[in-house]
Amino acid sequence: MSKRSAQSFYIVRGYTDANVQEETEMELEKALEMQVKHIIIEPFKLGDETASWIKMGNFLHKASVVSGVISLSTGYFKKDVFSYPLAVISFLAAGVYAVSWASDPCCKYQLETNIRKVEGLPLQELTSTSQVILVRRDDSRRKYLQNIVSISAVLVCGYRVYNLYYS
Repeated sequence: MSKRSAQSFYIVRGYTDANVQEETEMELEKALEMQVKHIIIEPFKLGDETASWIKMGNFLHKASVVSGVISLSTGYFKKDVFSYPLAVISFLAAGVYAVSWASDPCCKYQLETNIRKVEGLPLQELTSTSQVILVRRDDSRRKYLQNIVSISAVLVCGYRVYNLYYS
């Protein structure tokens, strides 16, 4: 494990001993709690699992927002056949995201695929060629958007159902 600037980056190094998987996971947790700007994960298995976790969270977020926006727009055009199920999908995806991902410190990080954005990091010191680089990003706007769209879609559909039966 290597640590340079407390605010800049943290390297989670790989081990040769297979029994030390828990140690590398604890080292990743430590880096996440430190809230450093970049985390470089050298062990392939841990990096792959972390990348999959982040991708799944991103998928749930996008599914919630996209289905909510489509629900709102189809509701505007009175296409109820599409509006109601999409509002439910949006609400469920937002709920799963809130329960499973929102409290995880890993949700504050995204995968960095543009190597030019991490030029200042000591990538030449790494022993692995298949590292995963995480970058910390503020996700508060993203969560607000997801929740506003999802709740709005459900409320609009609920209002339309209410008007259908009580007007």
